[in-house]
Amino acid sequence: MAILLSLDDVTMEWPTSTVLDGVSLGVYDGERIGVVGPNGEGKSTLLSILAGAVEPTDGRCVARSGLSIGILGQSDSLDDEASVREALFGDAPEFEWAGRAKVRRILDALLRDVGLDRRIAELSGGERRRVDLARLLVGDWDLLLLDEPTNHLDVVGITWLAEHLAGRWTAGEGALVCVTHDRWFLDSVCTSMWELHDGHVEAFEGGFSAYTQQRLERDRLAAKAAVKRRNVLRRELAWLARAPQARATRPKFRKQEAEALIADVPTLRDPISLKSAAVARLGKQVFELEGVAKSYGERVIFSGVDWIIGPGDRIGLLGENGAGKTTFLDVLAGIDEPSAGIIRRGKSVRLARVSQHLDLLQGRDGETVERLLADFKRTLVMGGEEVTSRSVVESLGFSGGDFLCRLGDLSGGQRRRLAIACALMEEPNVLILDEPGNDLDVDMLAALESVLDGWSGTLLIVTHDRYLMERATDDVYALMDGTIRHLPGGVDEFLDRVRKRHAVRAVGEETRARQVGADAAGGDAEDEREARRRANAERREARHAYDLAERRVRRSRGVVAALSERLAGTDPTDYVALQELQEALAAARAELAELEDAWLEAALILGEDVD
Repeated sequence: MAILLSLDDVTMEWPTSTVLDGVSLGVYDGERIGVVGPNGEGKSTLLSILAGAVEPTDGRCVARSGLSIGILGQSDSLDDEASVREALFGDAPEFEWAGRAKVRRILDALLRDVGLDRRIAELSGGERRRVDLARLLVGDWDLLLLDEPTNHLDVVGITWLAEHLAGRWTAGEGALVCVTHDRWFLDSVCTSMWELHDGHVEAFEGGFSAYTQQRLERDRLAAKAAVKRRNVLRRELAWLARAPQARATRPKFRKQEAEALIADVPTLRDPISLKSAAVARLGKQVFELEGVAKSYGERVIFSGVDWIIGPGDRIGLLGENGAGKTTFLDVLAGIDEPSAGIIRRGKSVRLARVSQHLDLLQGRDGETVERLLADFKRTLVMGGEEVTSRSVVESLGFSGGDFLCRLGDLSGGQRRRLAIACALMEEPNVLILDEPGNDLDVDMLAALESVLDGWSGTLLIVTHDRYLMERATDDVYALMDGTIRHLPGGVDEFLDRVRKRHAVRAVGEETRARQVGADAAGGDAEDEREARRRANAERREARHAYDLAERRVRRSRGVVAALSERLAGTDPTDYVALQELQEALAAARAELAELEDAWLEAALILGEDVD
């Protein structure tokens, strides 16, 4: 492979720290590199040096002659007065770019809801970020440098971006260096990893999963070497204190690659034990929603939501950007009132919520972490064990001097971790997390998941981090078409449903466009009447299918609700009955999902709003 770019003994120093210390590395044609490391270690600085935007303190960056580099930073340099069209294509005439299939796909995926004639200054932060990403992707580059490209993208957008980057170049051509904390994205796109720590860069083969295994093996070998050194010192000390002893045969360490590395790792969660503990803390009822709706004026966010959330449920909630997930959480938590319907909350429910804006920490920037902890009990019970509030904070990456820092001086990741710790220290039995993975590096995401594994209670998470969603939850639901849908197939099922819906809408738009064109051009009146007769007949058939599917869905929802109620009322110590009811409930939910698919397709053909 031809080398595109190299760093030769590069050192980068800031006034208070050294982020790169004698780093030498290269980027070759065909490489797809993911960069990970703790927050503040210099990942963005590394990208800036590779792009030539920042000069290192020492050493040099050498690029191949004629190399074209495209970079996506965490902030953009878009002109506020320019239109979206100008930001993407400059003064190029429309015929030069509108006919390119790649450009059309990028615009459809990222800017479907953003008009090309809008001014940059009018865009929200998320829209502006997507415009900047589209600006980069419509260009042709030998090397792409991406700093947190998944920010402000929903699960659908992240999946599309992974597929686009995986197929952007032919094998052995082009190169990609990507800084992101999205572990699913790293596994889907990257073929090698760079870990940045303590001013050094260590390379690993494979994506995030392979990196995790190799890092575990590295740490195991380091620990083994440390134990060996300690044993040698103990033997030397014993020899000095007494007569030399006969040496025992050294035991050999045997393993079968990854299986041996995880052989003694216990199950992440014991769902039966956690659910039993949750029932004891919460009783039989947590939330029961009946016909719940929320609207602002004529805009309906969701309606007709019937849902039972039981003790110990670990739920992930998906939805495209703008679907209303945060609004739904506000209504569920009682922060906002529903426009219609009833929400019954269990009498013993103690709810804690961590919002995207970290409301728990608002107005306390002048306080230290230590002072904040004084507002909570010194000890609490987590995972059946008594722990201190300080240990909860430490489990999320705080140590030593961090406790003396003012809240206003903490990084975004530190503030989010502290807010989650504070929520846990309130000893809730219902925990709602809205985008808890924002600003967290991969190690802190793993620490958060470990804390959640031992937490017994009802958990509801909204996140675009697919890895976190699948790792921390047991059931996935989606806010789609104004209602809540259970997805037994998880994130993959959600993506399939979104693709189907977009495909149906695209066909409908194409059909309407052809009809408008035919009307404008005129046509034979008899042909038009025949077309209308066929359309009416098709609509009648679709109406019949819709009504039939609707009746079946209602019956199936009744079965699911009845089974859920029976499960909530079952003796938590009767594990056999619990298992049987859980299996029956899973089968009923799977059948309901299939019926809802048929109902949704019929509704889309009719143009009906599905309740």
